[in-house]
Amino acid sequence: MRLNCLNLTLVAALSLPAAALYSQTTDPMGPPASQTQPNGPRQSPASSTSMQDSGGNPDPATAMKDKMFLRKAAEGGLAEVELGKLAAQKGSSEDVKSFGQKMVDDHTQLNNEMAPIAQSKGVQPPKKLSKEAQAEYDKLNALSGDEFDKEYITAMVKDHHEDLREFRQESNSTMDADLKAAVDKGAQVIRGHMNMIDKMAKDRGLATPGRGSKAGSSTSQ
Repeated sequence: MRLNCLNLTLVAALSLPAAALYSQTTDPMGPPASQTQPNGPRQSPASSTSMQDSGGNPDPATAMKDKMFLRKAAEGGLAEVELGKLAAQKGSSEDVKSFGQKMVDDHTQLNNEMAPIAQSKGVQPPKKLSKEAQAEYDKLNALSGDEFDKEYITAMVKDHHEDLREFRQESNSTMDADLKAAVDKGAQVIRGHMNMIDKMAKDRGLATPGRGSKAGSSTSQ
């Protein structure tokens, strides 16, 4: 009888740690399980926000700048084609005629390549020349001979230096990979035109932005 009581006491003593441990793990007054697991899924709401920021829509200001560039580039491209047609017809020298035709060919191709990108951003191709381009067209159309050549060359020098600067600025600022690729390709074409027209201007003693200025000379390299 005494031996049985001793066995019961020993069994109770051995069972006590397990029971105590069980009560600690299931204590309703203890902290929630999620707080004892620092790597739990409830501690990562900020990650979804950061992922959305890194792969979300581009900055609205940059998107608007892209649209403004595309609109102006389309207007400029149309002007180069129309003025080029005029030069190919009315130029009094072969180099002016040849350059005018090159403007028609190259800018028609460049306009066609950039048009889908522009339309994807809601920019439709212009149907007519801008007021500034129309004024230059009318001015050239009223000239002939050497006067026409000099006015056309002067206009092309100004346009291509401005265009190259704007294309390079857009390439550095846009976050659209497709647009950047098209702009970089366009910049190469415009740079080639600029070098050609600068030489034509210098051969005739006409001023170019690169003459006597470091800023201009770096543009034409």
